[in-house]
Amino acid sequence: MTDKLPENLHVAVLMGGWSAEREVSLMSGNDIAVALEKNGHQVTRIDMDRNLAMVLDGVRPDVVFNALHGCPGEDGTVQGMLDLMQIPYTHSGLVTSVIAIDKELTKQQLVPAGIPMPEGKMVKSKDIFEADPLPRPYVLKPVNEGSSVGVAIITDQGNYGNPIGRDVTGPWQEFDELLAEPFIKGRELTTAVVGGKALCVTELKPKAGFYDYEAKYTEGLTEHICPAEIPAEIEKLCLDYALRAHTILGCKGTSRTDYRWDDEFGADGLYVLETNTQPGMTPLSLVPEQAKQMGISYEELVEMIVREALG
Repeated sequence: MTDKLPENLHVAVLMGGWSAEREVSLMSGNDIAVALEKNGHQVTRIDMDRNLAMVLDGVRPDVVFNALHGCPGEDGTVQGMLDLMQIPYTHSGLVTSVIAIDKELTKQQLVPAGIPMPEGKMVKSKDIFEADPLPRPYVLKPVNEGSSVGVAIITDQGNYGNPIGRDVTGPWQEFDELLAEPFIKGRELTTAVVGGKALCVTELKPKAGFYDYEAKYTEGLTEHICPAEIPAEIEKLCLDYALRAHTILGCKGTSRTDYRWDDEFGADGLYVLETNTQPGMTPLSLVPEQAKQMGISYEELVEMIVREALG
């Protein structure tokens, strides 16, 4: 059990916003607010809109619990505003947020440090209708969205066409540029870091398709195996890569690093996909699940994150 924060701490829980992950953020924020109230704190729930600075100036909390996902709550924008207002906040700061939400910038930090990530390239969305940027199968994804928003797996057997049809639904409809990466077959793994410690490894097994937004946040669509049934060598690497990514990027509070592992190649088949600086905190979310596995209750987890923000 972590040391308790002073009672009646005034915490503003920032949630919602207008990103593609709004609904997940609202779920996370409401659960966080309830936990904080159980812990004896004064809580103000704020569904972020564009007059946020004015709202916070009126509320003047002791600390902000940032439960936003996606832009502008996870990309450094809100962090910069809170820095200017001199209000402490949970999770990572401005510079880390700017880097970690951008998958290409993340690679520039982690790959030179020896953390394996898939090779990829940025492509103009309009160019994919002329020719594939990589040999199939490959993945197209927005460079700065989370929760698998806008991800498309392009295969010879898929229904995107060859070349990709202009009339087919995909991320190219929403984004001018996309990140193209080789598709890594195999297993979906993830590791959370809380309080400077990597917790454990979870394997995610979608009942159908891949681990997309719907599979992540619809109960019953994905099986969580926690702890993952994997060789000790792979478990050790996952814990090591997650903690190193958290440290190199300068994350605070909690982070979650996601992997694809092609078990045919052992340790050489493990790749980091991204590090999420503000993981979900819903009942289906992975960080609370791993914390529970390690003997940390949801209320204790929330308390730990706030304590680090004030430290």
